[in-house]
Amino acid sequence: MDMQRYMDPSLTAGERARDLLLRMSLDEKFAQVQCLFPHEGAEDTYAETVRYGIGEVSTLEMRTLPDLRTASVWQRDFQRQIMENSPHHIPAIFHMEGLCGAYLHGAASFPGGLNRGSSWDPDLEKKIGQAVARAELSAGITHILAPVLDVSRDSRMGRQGETYGEDPTLAAKMGASFTEGIQETQCGGRHAESIAKHFLGFHDPQGGIHGANCDIPKRELREVFAKPFEAAIRKAHLRGIMPCYCTIDGEPVSSSREILTDMLRGEMGFDGVCLSDYGAVSNIHDVQHVGESLAEAGEMAMEAGMDVEAQMPVSFNEELKERFRSGEADMAVLDQAVLRVLEAKFRMGLFEHPYAMDEAEMRAAVVRDEDRELSRQSALESMVLIKNDGVLPLGSVDTASRAIRTADGHPVRKIAVVGCHAKNARIFFGGYTHVSMVEATRTAANSIAGLKAGSIDPALVKMVPGTQIESDEQEKFDEILRDLHPDCPSLLEELRRRLPGTEIVYAYGYPVAGADESGFEEALEVCADADLVILTLGGKNGSCSVASMGEGVDAVDISLPACQDSFIRKAAKLGKRMIGVHFNGRPISSDAADECLDAVLEAFSPSESGADAIVSVLLGEYNPGGKLTVSTARCAGQIPIYYNHPWGSAWHQGASIGFPNYVDCPHTPRYPFGHGLSYTTFEYSGLKIAGEGHQGQDTISECVDTERIGKVREQAVRIHPHGSILISFDVKNAGSMDGDEVVQLYLSDEHASCARPVKELAGFARIRLKAGECRQLTFRLNADQTAFLDRTMKWKVEKGRIAIQVGSSSEDIRLSGSFDIGEDAWIDGKSRSFWAETL
Repeated sequence: MDMQRYMDPSLTAGERARDLLLRMSLDEKFAQVQCLFPHEGAEDTYAETVRYGIGEVSTLEMRTLPDLRTASVWQRDFQRQIMENSPHHIPAIFHMEGLCGAYLHGAASFPGGLNRGSSWDPDLEKKIGQAVARAELSAGITHILAPVLDVSRDSRMGRQGETYGEDPTLAAKMGASFTEGIQETQCGGRHAESIAKHFLGFHDPQGGIHGANCDIPKRELREVFAKPFEAAIRKAHLRGIMPCYCTIDGEPVSSSREILTDMLRGEMGFDGVCLSDYGAVSNIHDVQHVGESLAEAGEMAMEAGMDVEAQMPVSFNEELKERFRSGEADMAVLDQAVLRVLEAKFRMGLFEHPYAMDEAEMRAAVVRDEDRELSRQSALESMVLIKNDGVLPLGSVDTASRAIRTADGHPVRKIAVVGCHAKNARIFFGGYTHVSMVEATRTAANSIAGLKAGSIDPALVKMVPGTQIESDEQEKFDEILRDLHPDCPSLLEELRRRLPGTEIVYAYGYPVAGADESGFEEALEVCADADLVILTLGGKNGSCSVASMGEGVDAVDISLPACQDSFIRKAAKLGKRMIGVHFNGRPISSDAADECLDAVLEAFSPSESGADAIVSVLLGEYNPGGKLTVSTARCAGQIPIYYNHPWGSAWHQGASIGFPNYVDCPHTPRYPFGHGLSYTTFEYSGLKIAGEGHQGQDTISECVDTERIGKVREQAVRIHPHGSILISFDVKNAGSMDGDEVVQLYLSDEHASCARPVKELAGFARIRLKAGECRQLTFRLNADQTAFLDRTMKWKVEKGRIAIQVGSSSEDIRLSGSFDIGEDAWIDGKSRSFWAETL
């Protein structure tokens, strides 16, 4: 009697997968590396696609389902059909995007990647990952397409708002935390696994163009762009990877064995599933013109390490299957991919729990007040106060009338609110939120990769004047928010609710893009009669033809739209106090805003609690503590601009040339990495550096105390290359308001055998201090965190002096010191540290 060991849950996932693999026919095996994409118009193809079962199912179209009952029935019906067709009743993995929450009715929607990066709060990020996983698991979804671990240095690229920013250490720690949150979560007997995006170098394409060729040197690719992925693998056992569309050094990443096997699995220790980005495998042949046929491109991708082609079988097709049947293709390659897919299914608990919960159970898992509070906390923590010349916060003066004053005492009886964003709460929801993805289904043209493209006939579609962008100011879009987030107020509504004693008048003023000034006259009249002006600024971060920034919506101009810059300058002539609130997936960059506005609040894409978070910060009910995670270019001509550039580059070119700037622009960024203001002040003091041995034993007792910038003793702490140091100092809230400070630790290798960054983020901590409170912080830094790839491409901890900087931004350094590494050591890169731990 055949015991069917693969059905024994006491065995390991690997044991069960290997047993099942031996029992499968070629047809059933090949189905496991394919994906079903249920969508309108393809219903007649479903039965053929799943005739032997299927590996994965895309749930993108769950975005349009009206309620949780329908979502439950949808998953159960497809899973039942798939298992009935599979000779061994193998369930499918259902996957869904997870960056900003589940595409399920009633689920919380979370702020975008740049927002969450700007919070510098990995503990909160882990909780968000748990909330996303719980909701999606309840619907039978076990592959969650998140986090986005791309390092982003180019604000022209439309998807910058999905990332944590430009720094690999920040992305590593935040991404590992999000991955932990996803993969530690269980619901309905199932475990979720994370699919991290987009391996590798995706956000450094030529021209900032989505999916274009990447000119990234191998050392930089490995040290910088791979670091967040490797950290998620090492620290959180990341189980899924989505390779990117790009080409690197002549090879599409999706068919590069050097990247997907030698680097990812060999060097970085990845042992999970590679799921292709939508259409990425067929792109190898169709777009990048590699491979003589779709089947050949598919074979190249599978040999390279791609396990599943999404979102539908195009290159993993019948022709490729016949190559395996005939022996032309190596069956071991297919078996390896199938084995990885089966192991994932056993790990996830799908054989025991293949179906979505019923409606009542789903509602208990999906619709939760604590998730909405997490979204609110994330929105609050991500607010970055860019500029404040004394106007903020707006304080309450009289409890009865709620009349207010500016921070420097000017009375405010009437506020003028100007800008299209102020009246449109959908502006809070950036790309890959549920709102944005439903908007995409109602746009005139698609820009999402892997889906059918479209075009716009301006004669038939309402456009933003003078642009190629479809206007979202239409009822068909407004009803989306009423359906998904009926209680989400606009900024204008929230201001009026929170300030009942203040007259608040509104004028449209200008759109999200272009140079249209037709609304200026009315808006300037409104401003002229007000005591304070709030300008909502920026574009539309979203999806498809209504977006000015998003997937496939790239730009050569990263500044504010011409209409908004023009209005700022015209309004400034009125002599009013002006506050700018900025929305988009890239940071605000505007000479007019810098020169004319009294305060600028960067909101990015704050999601469902956006209005609450913004008004709470404006009124001083919440003290902003967010910090920028991208160096803000003054214009696109500065790109790439990032703080951790090599010595001899950017604004650290030194004495190599005579002029320290461009002839028409400074070399420095508009706002530096890590920048963000507060309504209180923080003082740093008492830096001490102490050495630890290889096993944590004290080996050096001498400490360095450098309370003032630039004061460094000649003799620094010396440690072994396998040792560590403790970096301690005090942070005091010296102001009168409670607040959060993001403490940032930077390292700089003063002289090395290869050109190294002028500084690198080594660790960080977001701390909340009451007014007058002082706290000591201690970081443990392992020497192997300084390791780099030497001239032979081996990981080296190099003898020499390492400078330490502690501060409130990459340019606002409050304390400095140094330590010495006593000798060289070559290490296994798999064991190196990714960030300094906070003790």
